[in-house]
Amino acid sequence: MKHISALILALGCAASLAAAEAAAEQNAVERVEPPNWWTGMAVPDLQLMVHGDDIAGLKANLDYPGVKLVASEREENPDYLFLDLQVSAEAAPGTVQIALRDGDDTRAVIHYQLQARKPGSAQRRGFDSADAIYLLTPDRFANGDPDNDSTADTSEGADRQQPGGRHGGDLAGMRQHLDYVADLGFTQIWPTPLVENDQPSYSYHGYAATDLYRIDPRFGSNDDYFAFVQAARKKGIGVIQDIVLNHLGSEHRWLKDLPSKDWLNGDGIKKGEFPITSHMRTTLADPYAADVDREAFSSGWFVDSMPDMNQRNPHLANYLIQNSLWWVESADLSGIRADTYGYSDPEFLQQWSARIHREYPNFSVVGEEWSRNPVVVSHWQIDKQNPDGYKSYLQSLMDFPLFYALRESLVEEDTLHSGLTDLYEAMVNDILYPHPQRMVILGGNHDTSRLYSALDDDYGLYKMAVTYLATMRGIPQFFYGDELLMQSPKQRDDGIVRSDFPGGWSGDSANGFTGKGLSREQRRAQGYVRTLFNWRRHTPAVQSGALKHFAPLDGPYVYFRYDDHNKIMVAINKSDQPQKLDMARYAEVLHGESRATDVISGKHYKLDQLVVPARDVLVVDLK
Repeated sequence: MKHISALILALGCAASLAAAEAAAEQNAVERVEPPNWWTGMAVPDLQLMVHGDDIAGLKANLDYPGVKLVASEREENPDYLFLDLQVSAEAAPGTVQIALRDGDDTRAVIHYQLQARKPGSAQRRGFDSADAIYLLTPDRFANGDPDNDSTADTSEGADRQQPGGRHGGDLAGMRQHLDYVADLGFTQIWPTPLVENDQPSYSYHGYAATDLYRIDPRFGSNDDYFAFVQAARKKGIGVIQDIVLNHLGSEHRWLKDLPSKDWLNGDGIKKGEFPITSHMRTTLADPYAADVDREAFSSGWFVDSMPDMNQRNPHLANYLIQNSLWWVESADLSGIRADTYGYSDPEFLQQWSARIHREYPNFSVVGEEWSRNPVVVSHWQIDKQNPDGYKSYLQSLMDFPLFYALRESLVEEDTLHSGLTDLYEAMVNDILYPHPQRMVILGGNHDTSRLYSALDDDYGLYKMAVTYLATMRGIPQFFYGDELLMQSPKQRDDGIVRSDFPGGWSGDSANGFTGKGLSREQRRAQGYVRTLFNWRRHTPAVQSGALKHFAPLDGPYVYFRYDDHNKIMVAINKSDQPQKLDMARYAEVLHGESRATDVISGKHYKLDQLVVPARDVLVVDLK
């Protein structure tokens, strides 16, 4: 009986201690980030950002095999404590208990989870030129769960009547229509940012984060996101996460309790107390640029509602690097799209890209460097030998120089110095890119006018642009709804450009997913995109073959994609007259081929009788 009483007393004491520790943790520690980590990472270093009331002076202690507390660091704000851990290769998954003490008084016990990585996580495949990307704005694609359109813990509710308001699209809607995306022939989905944007207005777009570790509840939960990625994988679709390294939303909790004065760029957080970026993108590659101009570009805020982060602060740099790795590992991502890439501190970007490359050598990251100038864009690609010695580990860039050339060349008059000649000559820029085949090519995105509208609502020109995207070197990116000829003003109007996909909401009169209520022209465009990109999906010569093109001298622009097994010929004819192709001019590629098959219609032709219809494009297989 005495033994039983002693056992009960011991259990009671243990329970009381656990309760006391839990109460201490609840009172002293409000948040730990990253919220968990993994064993077996290539880099053993892990830095925890601990936030709580007056905790910077507490002493941390842990005892866990394979995990070492290297240092405790602080910033100016006493509410933040940074714990530097090393997680060795011998560490096993489990719960690491980290005690925070004030002398003999335990103020908190952090129960930190180390998890096992998914098998093959480090060797995960990213996206490459075998893929085609479908870009969508989650709030505007499909509303699968109307119950989360407005939530109690977010400030802006749904208002579908406002072009800049929240419309209710969510992860449930995206998941319900994965078959549609796969059926179109796309193998990757890039949603604009899904993390919490608890801003009072205009929060739907996702680029003003208020919590970098939480999916916005109006889209769903973190678990909903993880389930969406796995559901996409089962359909043969990878997911690319849109990550913002440069700025935050003005309602982020840090703005009310900054870890340090230098956490943000500028001298203050009130309007007028900080510099706005000069947007002079050339300064980082310009050998003659003044230091003050480089600083004005990198350290200025993007807009006054998006505070600019100072990644030269090592704690913030670690936070952002680990945040990106956490999403890759937690969500099982295929890639990252990095917003406003060049605006962040260049040395930080080098660290960030190098760390991701080290952890995931076959993973893919594409950066947004929105410039017409290929010198500026190529500066950031991996293996680029920059004159200033800058070394990047970024695999892909959005090919904005080619974006402008494509759109403008199709609407310009064809002359020796304009029109298709400009599109032809734009390809010489590839000598600047170490890996031109990894460039992401686009005809439009969420920040531009709609492709069909930019091309004067001309179906022939639209068809040429879509064909070019599907057959030119690089990784094609397609914007949701462009397959339905969705329209917008030519001048940028974000709310209209990001209009609701028809059929994504109950009661819509037209439905792009089923075809109900679509016009004949819309059905034709959708069918063309579907046929072309599904063909591309099974055509290695177009995905990764060599390219040879011929100057459009008084005729169509003709180019070939080919490998050891196949040759594809593409001919773009902007003329109002049919154009018969002179096969003698292309003899260096043809090598005696005499017949061709139209990849869209399946019709067979003799090469010496091949004619490109007026205002049309022809894609033929020469097997």
